[in-house]
Amino acid sequence: MNNKYGYVRVAAAVPRVHIADARRNAEGALKIMEDAFKEGVEVVVMPELSLVGYTCGDMVLQNKLLQDAERSLAWLMEETSDIPTVGIVGLPVVFADRLYNCAAIFGQGQLWGIVPKSYIPNYGEFSELRWWVSGYAMRDRMIRYAGQECPFGSDLMFDLHGVEFGVEICEDMWVPVPPSSMQAVQGAKLLFNLSASPESVCKHDYLISLIAEQSSRTMAAYVYASSGHGESSSDLVFAGNAVIAELGRVLGVSERFVRNDRMVIADIDVEYISTRRTARNTFYYPEAPEMRVVEVLVDDICYQGDVRRHIEPLYFVPDDEADRAIHCREVFAIQSAGLAQRLEHTSCNTAVIGISGGLDSTLALLAVCDTFDLLGLDRKGIIGVTMPGFGTTDRTYQNALTMVKELGCTLREIPITDACTQHFKDIGLDEKERSVAYENSQARERTQILMDVANMCGGMVIGTGDMSELALGWATYNGDQMSMYGINSSVPKTLVRYMVEWYADNRAEGALRDALKDVVATPVSPELLPAEGDRIAQKTEDIVGPYDLHDFFLYCALRRRYAPQKIAMLATIAFEGTHDKATIIKWLKVFFRRFFTQQFKRSAMPDGPKVGAVGLSPRGDLHMPSDAHERAWLQEVEEMERELDKI
Repeated sequence: MNNKYGYVRVAAAVPRVHIADARRNAEGALKIMEDAFKEGVEVVVMPELSLVGYTCGDMVLQNKLLQDAERSLAWLMEETSDIPTVGIVGLPVVFADRLYNCAAIFGQGQLWGIVPKSYIPNYGEFSELRWWVSGYAMRDRMIRYAGQECPFGSDLMFDLHGVEFGVEICEDMWVPVPPSSMQAVQGAKLLFNLSASPESVCKHDYLISLIAEQSSRTMAAYVYASSGHGESSSDLVFAGNAVIAELGRVLGVSERFVRNDRMVIADIDVEYISTRRTARNTFYYPEAPEMRVVEVLVDDICYQGDVRRHIEPLYFVPDDEADRAIHCREVFAIQSAGLAQRLEHTSCNTAVIGISGGLDSTLALLAVCDTFDLLGLDRKGIIGVTMPGFGTTDRTYQNALTMVKELGCTLREIPITDACTQHFKDIGLDEKERSVAYENSQARERTQILMDVANMCGGMVIGTGDMSELALGWATYNGDQMSMYGINSSVPKTLVRYMVEWYADNRAEGALRDALKDVVATPVSPELLPAEGDRIAQKTEDIVGPYDLHDFFLYCALRRRYAPQKIAMLATIAFEGTHDKATIIKWLKVFFRRFFTQQFKRSAMPDGPKVGAVGLSPRGDLHMPSDAHERAWLQEVEEMERELDKI
């Protein structure tokens, strides 16, 4: 790895090919290698038979071409002897009087190994058995080639500065059990494919999905380079595809049908690949053949500080509007299916939910309505309870009333001011003392009301708290932290806002739509402190920090298991122009402190449906002791604070 954050920079390159002109192709490969090195690339792969041209036909049987290919590779290695970038090129190789379609792996003047193609297609437009022999059974062999002795065989993997990678060729990826699958379970985190796949209508989308799927199944990065400009068009056209995918996600795709060299570059998060595999105890295959691992001894390429990949600021919210709409529908469906099962199991036809006019209770109400529709129940069985208190503003109050009425639910209004005032007297709390007890007593009073109303009508209290609040412990223990089913418990705050907005745009109209839009525009607040006129006196994000940052921290810490330094580095990139580094570090410290100290609330959280890649349920995703200490994490954040102070 070329930097402390666990990335390896790779490239898929498509140079112009000159059929049967090995020297000119080597010169093109040299230009690719030089350009890749300038970009800090550690490994670059080029297409199948890129030193001679895939469409050579019977020309590959000519000794002249075979000798030229070997000499051209030797020349290329010599010319790149001072370049630490590792190159992978395709060429024909004769071994024991048999001809193999091969990949040569070289760097800094050394030939590290030659890998033959395992699966030779001989169907449709392919007639490869006319020339090539399968290298599937070639194991434990050495070869003398291009003036050097090196390992030869399909049993090769390569270790570059502690990161192992594998190589396969074209058809190898399309078979039921690709060689790359075996390489991955043996430890390869980077998989390179040299290809010459001709283009046809609709094939491109399938190719991209196949590459993404292979990177997902192998829990690896898949780097694919296929032939393009210069190949013969006698019967086929080659579009020049360069594709990089990681763990099912496409990081880069080249433009097709262009008549110039192209290169797609991406930084692969091999640290994340490793942690994902470690967490997946089924990532193994006992019958996988043993591989020879060749250590590639080239110089380090110094990390320049940039990251060649898109860093999403909102990990939980898809960038694309169409994808986001699908995401919202799916989450609503999962929430509704989960609650429907619980209602059916308990023979319960009534749901009780506190409606504040805020985002979370709004999302919960919409999901409960969908559930009742799914079960064919009358929405009048949904009792929306508004409980105005000391901090309730008319804005949120009116929105709560409008939503319950417009959705056809039953409305109950139960103010809590008198009950809380009496409670303050009972416990000897000065009403002017705006303490935690002052705030939390209101939350607990509301929960008591909901529980008692549910008992009266044989109903179920539906929790409204979201995953972001649970992560920060921003919930009153045995108050809004408690319910009979937490329908929002794995929905992050950043997604809640988009879901309510999506519902307003696609499934609401009139007064309901207006109310939902205003809910989205209202600052997040528990409204537990007396309002200043009709202005909200207590804004959550001013107290605990911006939810866009906290959701980013949550995803990186739990899903990707990054250390604080890496989280801060990525957040600085993702939120450039929105949050500066000092702000990010400040709230990162708050995140880790609260995340650790508030685990006891999550350990006692109610049931609720998991909807995404991250969950906090103590029965599911997060088996965390309530006594786990945050000291080591905070020390790393504090070190960043000290470094920032020096600037």
